[in-house]
Amino acid sequence: MHDDRSLVEARLKRVLDERVRPAVYPESVPLDVAVWHAPGEPVPVAEGLAAEPEPIEVGARWGAPWGTSWFRVTGTVPETWAGRTVEAILDLGFDENMPGFQCEGLVHRPDGTPVKGLNPRNQWVRVGAPAEGGEQVRLHIEAASNPVILDYHPFLPTRLGDKETAGSEPQYTLARMDLAVFDETVWQLVIDLEVLGELMAELPVESARRWDILRAVDKALDALDLQDVNGTADRARSRLTEVLATPAAPSAHRISAVGHAHIDSAWLWPLRETVRKVARTTSNMTALLDDEPDFVFAMSQAQQWAWVRDHRPEVWARVKKAVADGRFVPAGGMWVESDTNMPGSEAMARQFVHGKRFFLDEFGIENDEAWLPDTFGFAAGLPQIIKAAGSKYLLTQKISWSQTNKFPHHTFRWEGIDGTRIFTHFPPVDTYNCSMKGGEIAHAARNFKDKGVARHSLAPTGWGDGGGGTTREMVAKAARLRDLEGSATVTWETPQAFFEKASAEYPEPPVWVGELYLELHRATLTSQAKTKQGNRRSEHLLREAELWAATAAVRSGFPYPYEDLDRIWKTVLLHQFHDILPGSSIAWVHREARRTYERVAEELNRIIESAQRSLAGEGDTPLVFNAAPHTRAGVPAGGARTPAGQDRTAPTARPDGGHVLDNGLLRVEIDARGLVVSAYDIEADRETVAPGRAANLLQLHPDFPNMWDAWDVDEFYRNTVTDLTDADEVAPDGDGDGVRIVRTFGASRVTQVLSLAPGERRLVVDTEVDWHETEKFLKLAFPLDVHAERYASETQFGHFHRPTHTNTSWEAAKFEACNHRFVHLEEPGFGVAIVNDSTYGHDVTRTVRTDGGTTTTVRASLLRAPRFPDPETDQGVHRFRHALVPGAGIGDAVREGWRINLPERRLTGAAEVAPLVTSDQDAVVVTAVKLADDGSGDVVVRFHEAFGGRARATLTAGFEVAGVAVTDLLERPLADAAAPEIRGGRIALRLRPFELVTLRLRRA
Repeated sequence: MHDDRSLVEARLKRVLDERVRPAVYPESVPLDVAVWHAPGEPVPVAEGLAAEPEPIEVGARWGAPWGTSWFRVTGTVPETWAGRTVEAILDLGFDENMPGFQCEGLVHRPDGTPVKGLNPRNQWVRVGAPAEGGEQVRLHIEAASNPVILDYHPFLPTRLGDKETAGSEPQYTLARMDLAVFDETVWQLVIDLEVLGELMAELPVESARRWDILRAVDKALDALDLQDVNGTADRARSRLTEVLATPAAPSAHRISAVGHAHIDSAWLWPLRETVRKVARTTSNMTALLDDEPDFVFAMSQAQQWAWVRDHRPEVWARVKKAVADGRFVPAGGMWVESDTNMPGSEAMARQFVHGKRFFLDEFGIENDEAWLPDTFGFAAGLPQIIKAAGSKYLLTQKISWSQTNKFPHHTFRWEGIDGTRIFTHFPPVDTYNCSMKGGEIAHAARNFKDKGVARHSLAPTGWGDGGGGTTREMVAKAARLRDLEGSATVTWETPQAFFEKASAEYPEPPVWVGELYLELHRATLTSQAKTKQGNRRSEHLLREAELWAATAAVRSGFPYPYEDLDRIWKTVLLHQFHDILPGSSIAWVHREARRTYERVAEELNRIIESAQRSLAGEGDTPLVFNAAPHTRAGVPAGGARTPAGQDRTAPTARPDGGHVLDNGLLRVEIDARGLVVSAYDIEADRETVAPGRAANLLQLHPDFPNMWDAWDVDEFYRNTVTDLTDADEVAPDGDGDGVRIVRTFGASRVTQVLSLAPGERRLVVDTEVDWHETEKFLKLAFPLDVHAERYASETQFGHFHRPTHTNTSWEAAKFEACNHRFVHLEEPGFGVAIVNDSTYGHDVTRTVRTDGGTTTTVRASLLRAPRFPDPETDQGVHRFRHALVPGAGIGDAVREGWRINLPERRLTGAAEVAPLVTSDQDAVVVTAVKLADDGSGDVVVRFHEAFGGRARATLTAGFEVAGVAVTDLLERPLADAAAPEIRGGRIALRLRPFELVTLRLRRA
């Protein structure tokens, strides 16, 4: 037989495009349209419905950037359509390739009842099935004219990302507003032909199945009268019955489809728009659930559920019913799909606390899975947090974006820093926006790396990023793929059902140890510095507020601010979303974030000051409050005491120019360029700075990645570097206890103060940058005379080691990585820590000198200047604090990291304040002291082993304890954990390396 594949395939494409798809709506009549443009921000539904609109014609331009327009469409169903299915086709000017990324709408009935959302892949609204002739149609569309930020030529700088700079030029052209007859037979034929055509293209040419499909499609097209598609569609479908009924092979890959709409809580739109995106999507999904009995939809991010509850009660009622039916499924158990690299220990724990508690409170449902399809890599401390929250599974997809190395598993156990292992799935479909295309399904089956030992994978199905969700077309395709020869099988299932099946069939999957590093989007550790600083500061202020409020509540009856702390935590957790904290959102998002963090700081400082005043009482005794988990300067952790007198370490002149800071423990030489050429540990008789090198060196790189400007830094940035060694000023600081350095470069200016406190082996580097560069990357370098094959960087509830060498492509790919408060490296007998108060990105490299020694250079990433999606990223004044700590062991790094982030607070009062809870072992670090969330008055203490070894410690309560229980993160007693023995308020503890423990102490 002659090979006519190309002929038939081309025939199929043209007939589908030009004849069959247009015949889905064979008859139509125009609707009358009027519009009212809201003058500012979105208005309540009642106001939009009551507004008096002006007539508008199809073809007219509408919608200023970020505006809201209320369209009223009216019409009458023709009498001749009686008994037929009629739909309204409402095209606001959509580009079908941009679902979630351009204009959208939510359709309401005249009484304000939401009907469904409109987006480029979902433009229809059912009017009647069957319709009544003469029926009056009246619908209202709340239309959002969100501008296209990520266009066909992506990553071009644009001012459209902030309402303050976007202008008022209309963005869209009204395209179609019709009533139309919906021919379901033709629509079903479209799905038949699409499924078979897409499957056929994925099968081998030599496959008999491919030719069976080809012949069946050819016969179906022969049966179709192109002049009467509607009259012959059923005949054409009959030619496909047999080929669609042939069952899949018993060995076929099995896909669990989960209805899904990954909605970024903010990204190329502001938070307020996400509130509406969620309402549109949930309206669509509840409507689809009513129409499709097999369909299951899952939605993560408790914050988004709360938005529906609080802003769209009519939609919420439908959602609650669908949840009760088991088909609209809360997923993930986190407040938002957060970044997991940068959130601190407590914040990462509270993501689960607040997320899981919301679903428990609202629905009585507890999630077993963490659901993070789009997060930019996963910190090594996360597995034990997932377990401590009562969950046992993790789903992610983003690792498939890695540029260099292909991850070797799709189903595996992920082991964290403490040895906790979490059953993890990474969908081989390689998208969290699966649309049930044959190419996606075939890719999942081919790509699955665990063949022979497992056969189940998951496919999150629906338009996402900007929302939209699953469509009726996707559901129809899935129905045909349920059991179809040549394809993987597809079944709608909940995440829980998938994980139960997958873990049962693969009880001993391979193990991956350590972080799940994404070999992409590394610059998200640095972009939008003020957002990152706001997060870090908020996390530590929340620690202080809980600590001092709990202490004051127990000691003096201070009213513990439960509701305020709950609300503030949720605000901070929201801003840890994986496009806010990473700095990859539009200007509007980060402008609002800065203001939000300012308000959070003001409110938390008021709580802290009120609680401390309650504790201190009235008096003139000077007191220092220490919120850090370690004693410092004689002030106990979590307590307040009269401070010892503090001297200053004044600079002296250096013979070769510059200045010297010497406190008897550390001698620091700063040359005439303002660079640290020596940091000599006097006790260890050891130089810290590498020979011939200088620390406190600011380095500037060009920074123009190939794609994803705010997200990426490509390795070639290192090829060009400018050392900023010219100084405008190097002189004693005005306070007399440091050296001030001023530099100018480009359009920017840096002012630094280097200081050395008495009795401390810690050089503090305060840096202020007035930054006005574009597409540049600013680093702060510390070349150290240390031979280290690995270094430690802090992560949640511990630290993680990375190699300093690049033996493999996996190691070489980690050229920019995340740390929290410290980076530590050491050789036997001597270590060095670099600590910070607000930076996350860093790099560590090593070279061997001509003298045979090793120089290990740690560089903190300070600032970038990408132009997309925010063309003014990081412009303005920034302040950073770092410290170089020579002679530091890992315990010193832990202590100094806390210290630099929790400065002491000074007050006058009547007497010292004893700590509420103390640990007698520095390795056992208390991360939270608070009152139990249930209002019982119990004291909750969370702590972990921080040095990476075994620890024995005594936890002492500064109040009478009636009972103690080991709990999960949600403060629920663990059934399998024996209560520790308590004697006289003292609790003996034994902890494994990095073990995380939460205790609940019942007050007598």
